[in-house]
Amino acid sequence: MGIVNMDELLNFHQSTETIGTAGQPTREQFKKIAEQGYSSVVNLAMHDSDNAIPEEGNIVSSLGMSYFHMPVPFDRPTAEHLKKFIRIMYALEGEKVFVHCALNARVSAFMYKYLTLCKSVGEAESTSPLLRQWLPQMDEAWKSIIRLSADEVG
Repeated sequence: MGIVNMDELLNFHQSTETIGTAGQPTREQFKKIAEQGYSSVVNLAMHDSDNAIPEEGNIVSSLGMSYFHMPVPFDRPTAEHLKKFIRIMYALEGEKVFVHCALNARVSAFMYKYLTLCKSVGEAESTSPLLRQWLPQMDEAWKSIIRLSADEVG
C-alpha cells in the first residue's frame, strides 16, 4: 500500500486524527483516500460544482467506502444544512472520514462549527488554513453560519 501524500489533494487539511478534508478529489485520488483507511466520504459540493464527478458515489462505493452526498449551495448555506452535516458526522463517529466540497471552503466552515460546538475544540485548532484566509472576505451568508450558536444548531 505504501505512504500516500495526502497533500496532493486540493487544500487538504487534517482536521482531527480521524477526519481529513479537501477540495474535490480526482477519480485517482479517491483510490489514495481509500488506501489511507478512510471508511466514509462526505461530499458537500453541488452536483454541478467545478470538477464534480457525476459517478462519484459509485467510485467511492466500489472502493469499499460509504458515500454521503449533502449538497450545500455556496450562495445559500443554511442552519439546516449545518444541522444535517452534524448529524452525519455523529453517525460516522469513530470512523475515519474524508469530507470534501469543491475547494474545501464549505467544509472548512462546517468543520469549524462541528468541532467548536460539538467537540469542544478550541477556535484556533478548529480553523483550517483555508478558513483563516477566507474569513476576511467571507460573505454574509457564510458569516451567519460561523455566528450560529449551539442553541441555534441544536
